[in-house]
Amino acid sequence: MAQHSFNPEKKYAEQEDIFFDDGREIELLHFVYGHPQIDDIRGNPQRVLAAIDEFGRTKKYLMNVGEDKGRIVTERIASEKPKVMMELGGYVGYSAILFSDALRKAGGTRYWTLERNPEFAAVVASLVDLAGLSDLVRVVVGPSDASISRLHKAGQLKHVDAIFLDHYKPAYTTDLKLCEELKLVTPGSILFADNVIKPGNPPYLEYVRSTCEEKRKRVKVGKVNGIDSQFPDRTASQYKSREGQEKLDETRSGNPNLIYESELVHSYEPSGVKDAIEITRCVGEE
Repeated sequence: MAQHSFNPEKKYAEQEDIFFDDGREIELLHFVYGHPQIDDIRGNPQRVLAAIDEFGRTKKYLMNVGEDKGRIVTERIASEKPKVMMELGGYVGYSAILFSDALRKAGGTRYWTLERNPEFAAVVASLVDLAGLSDLVRVVVGPSDASISRLHKAGQLKHVDAIFLDHYKPAYTTDLKLCEELKLVTPGSILFADNVIKPGNPPYLEYVRSTCEEKRKRVKVGKVNGIDSQFPDRTASQYKSREGQEKLDETRSGNPNLIYESELVHSYEPSGVKDAIEITRCVGEE
């Protein structure tokens, strides 16, 4: 699918070497709640998003999905009309506000946002509340795999119609396989994976673009070797947080019998850098 041109007037501030978890997330809260138009912002998701964008353009870079890539997802939400949607990686709530608002307009009933960092999760909850979306959005704090397992065990998360993946990049594949094993992802589910070009996520793309036969063969190889060698993580060393590299369960096999159809939709980061969303639909099971 062809990409439209990027509007340089909407470009975020330059991305620094350290561009998150340095206090800017709390600065964003003060900026939004201290905004001269705060009374008009309250209860209006689009105005909350505009205030976040204003901070990103005039103050400091924010690693949000942004308008361009966000539009790709909201258009699919409008056409697909998922009831339950989950995002992995909430950051400051931009995607939660944008996509839950689209979900509500499409008749959806629940939007789960899973965020590991408790400070980020608090920012998400505050801005979601400001946007008037707290009735639809549930913010869950903790590692994504542990949160998914806990919610499923409690009976709160039985199935997801759509997932937005935008967290620790090497966890895209392991978390998807967990969702497959728990039958949260089944035929009809749709996946939106961000940052598949910048910074890139080869193991995830390889997984969702593989045939069932290819996946089954790799599961057998992994069992013989005693590890999950289906899709070796060639990029994990690139992704480190202040707490260090996240530990992943690489023994998962997922459900290799699920059939996926996947497409790459090109777009731009808020900084103007080219990126894309990988849109993957589960269309059946062998």
